[in-house]
Amino acid sequence: MPSVLFVLTSADQTLTGSQTGWYLPEAAHPYYILAPHATIDFASPKGPNPPVDQRSIEAFAKDEDSVKFLSDETVKAKLANAKKLTEVNVQTYDAIFYVGGHGPVIDLSKDPNNIKLASQFFQAGKITAAVCHGPAALVGAVDESGISIFNGRAFTGFSNKEEELVEMTNAIPFLLESKISGLGGKYEKAAEPWGVKVVVDGNLFTGQNPASAAPLAKEVLKALQK
Repeated sequence: MPSVLFVLTSADQTLTGSQTGWYLPEAAHPYYILAPHATIDFASPKGPNPPVDQRSIEAFAKDEDSVKFLSDETVKAKLANAKKLTEVNVQTYDAIFYVGGHGPVIDLSKDPNNIKLASQFFQAGKITAAVCHGPAALVGAVDESGISIFNGRAFTGFSNKEEELVEMTNAIPFLLESKISGLGGKYEKAAEPWGVKVVVDGNLFTGQNPASAAPLAKEVLKALQK
C-alpha cells in the first residue's frame, strides 16, 4: 500500500493577529479519498496537534466529511501524533500533500526544514502535491539544479482575486499567485473564483481552492495506483 505524508501548518495567527491554521475540508476531503488506498501520516513544523482554522470549521459545519474528520478517532490519533518535519524520512513515503489555509504562507514558506523536505520529495520524483495556500510551502523548494520547482512549470493555487474576496491580502506575507509567477511558474486558474482547478505538471500536483481539494486528491490517487 502506498504511503502519503500530509503536511499541515503550525501557524495559528495571521500577520494581523487573527486566528488561522490548516483549512478543514482541504485535509478532510483528500484524507477520505486516499485513506482507503494509502497509509497516511500527518506532520507539521512543531509536530503534534497542528491548529485548525476555526473559520473553516464554521464554514464547513454542514459538510459531511469535514464533520466526520473532526470526530474521527483515527484522525484524532494521527493529529495528536503528528511528526515534526525534522522526524520525517522521505524514503518512507510515495507522496507529500500540503494542506492549505493561510498558515502555510506564514510558516511553511520559510521553514528551512520544510524547504529541504519539499526539495527532497520533488527531486526524488515523488508526487509533490499542494492545495489552495498549500503551494506557498513549496516556494523555497528547488530541483537538482537549485532552481525553483515552479520555474517553467504550470501550477495553480489560491488566486489574487480570491484573496481579495476573502479580504486577507494584508494578513499574509505574500500573494500566492504573484509570488509563484515571479519564480517562473505558469499560473492557471478556474474561469470564476471558487471554481475547481487542478494542474498536474510532471510530479507537481496543485489545486486552486477548497473546491479543488477532492479533485486534486483523485489525481494523486490515480498517480499512486499507476
